[in-house]
Amino acid sequence: MATKYIVGSVLGSFAFAYVMGIWVADNKVLGGTTPRTVASEEWYEETDKKFQAWPRTAGPPVVMNPIRRQNFIVKARSES
Repeated sequence: MATKYIVGSVLGSFAFAYVMGIWVADNKVLGGTTPRTVASEEWYEETDKKFQAWPRTAGPPVVMNPIRRQNFIVKARSES
């Protein structure tokens, strides 16, 4: 019997927190403005151009799991 009250209260509190979070963020209840870097499509395009213009350098491919791939060299130990 108590389970339905607990589950209902938890779901209700999550719903309330979600609605309040959206309300505070969208209506700027606590003040502030949306930064130009977020609101401007021009800023995004310029940043994307900058990142695409950087030279891409990389080393050889890295094997993530050499045991599974079986591409490693096992040196036999000499019995001395």
